[in-house]
Amino acid sequence: MSFWEGKRVTITGGTGFLGRHVNAELESLPLSCIYNVCHEDYDLRLQTDVRQLLQEHPADVIIHLAARVGGIGYNRENPATLFYDNIMMGALLLEEARLTGVKKIVILGTVCAYPKWTPAPFKEDDLWQGYPEETNAPYGIAKKALLIQCQAFRQQYGLNAIYLLPVNLYGPGDNFSPQSSHVIPALIKKFVDATKQGQSTVTCWGDGSATREFLYVKDCARAIRLACEHYNDREPVNIGSSEEISIRDLAAMIAELCNFDGKIVWDKTMPDGQPRRLLDTSRAAALFHFKCEKSLKDGLQETLKWYQSHST
Repeated sequence: MSFWEGKRVTITGGTGFLGRHVNAELESLPLSCIYNVCHEDYDLRLQTDVRQLLQEHPADVIIHLAARVGGIGYNRENPATLFYDNIMMGALLLEEARLTGVKKIVILGTVCAYPKWTPAPFKEDDLWQGYPEETNAPYGIAKKALLIQCQAFRQQYGLNAIYLLPVNLYGPGDNFSPQSSHVIPALIKKFVDATKQGQSTVTCWGDGSATREFLYVKDCARAIRLACEHYNDREPVNIGSSEEISIRDLAAMIAELCNFDGKIVWDKTMPDGQPRRLLDTSRAAALFHFKCEKSLKDGLQETLKWYQSHST
């Protein structure tokens, strides 16, 4: 509690999927205020806007969650946008944070920054052992460049910038848009729609062999709070669940939860993405005592329940 006493906290992306849960995680703490940056008010790709933001809303702690993100299809169609928007937002925010005397800034990276053929479980030291999976590379490299900026600004200016690497998030309030959603909300929507419409088949991308690790969004929000309170060093830290599942098994699990009893068809002309994703989360456990609490099946049930109550 003492860390948060009287602090002014600014959250970029604070009204987004993860941001809403971070707000809920912090709401009972003895803060001076929380300011959620809205993109309608400040364009974080413009230095003038970032400078105005920190002048109008001085911050002791910044949690940078704002990002341009999407699934495999969105990544394939928008590589330049993903690279430019993400690197500019983070770079400008770090620069203006150090100029205005921000005491601590948390930068969220991405599991997409890891090399395509990283041996699982991924260790933080593996980040520089190769090139990311091609469809994710522009996004992943832009976010990984911010790690170097955090370390450089810590070395030269003494800025307390920490860098967290979460796996794929999911949970209530996720993005279910067919154009830009990630795999879990995309599958939930497909199977819910198929069940409602009495469809006999659902088509999924790839061959289903790729594996993923997923983190319930409320667990990630708790990890961010713990890192703010306890972590003050230069090394990146993985944030995950340590629970690996193939996309084929994930689809089957979601189909069962949605009461879909038809056939799942795999479109092998579409990409699978990175072959395998699983993080070594021992550093987070050792440095700020984080451990995922929500199992994948329980988290999927809660996500499905939220979607069914909010879909039209």
